[in-house]
Amino acid sequence: MNAIGYIRVSTADQADSGLSLQYQESKIRAYAEAMDITLVDVVADAGFSAKSMNRPAIQGIISQIKNKTVDAVIILKLDRLTRSVKDLGAIVELIEKNNVALVSVQDSINTSTAAGRLILNVLGSVSQWEREANGERVKAALSVKKGAGERVGTIPYGFDLAADGVALVENADEQNTLKIIRKLRSEGLSLRKIGAELDKRGISTKKGGKWQATTIKQLCEVTA
Repeated sequence: MNAIGYIRVSTADQADSGLSLQYQESKIRAYAEAMDITLVDVVADAGFSAKSMNRPAIQGIISQIKNKTVDAVIILKLDRLTRSVKDLGAIVELIEKNNVALVSVQDSINTSTAAGRLILNVLGSVSQWEREANGERVKAALSVKKGAGERVGTIPYGFDLAADGVALVENADEQNTLKIIRKLRSEGLSLRKIGAELDKRGISTKKGGKWQATTIKQLCEVTA
């Protein structure tokens, strides 16, 4: 079996020191020797984040997989390859399509075996669950804050931040402006004409600028 090793560090300091890269390579070479795998090369992405697949070395490996010039890709850990569930899924699909094995030394994963494929799928599913569960928790927390009248993100038009720095209180002038917007919209005026009318009346946006159609549209949707 001919394999290519892949190593990565995310910061420039790690790349300059070379220590982490050397450690990863030494472990990959030791594994290949123990498993009687021919390691044809070890390529590195030094100073690249795992959040994106736009990395020179990993793109080179992807090309080799597609050209079927390698039987296996060996990494020290899955997070060296990617931290994205979506990207991991794409890589797994690619290697399966081209009959290439993915070997992660410390994760004890070897997709050339049924057990290895099962473990990888379970890890991918757990990562996906964690990501979705975290999203649900954040959404629930924001919903509670909104329900309590607390600020979430930027302060919306029609409100000001209360003295406690948390709650929102109505801004009388802006609330009146919202009524004007709703009235003009009900009369059939276009978003652009509503903005022009507000500018004509000397009514400014929350940041003090002129009104844009997109801003009017957002306010109409929120107050609908």
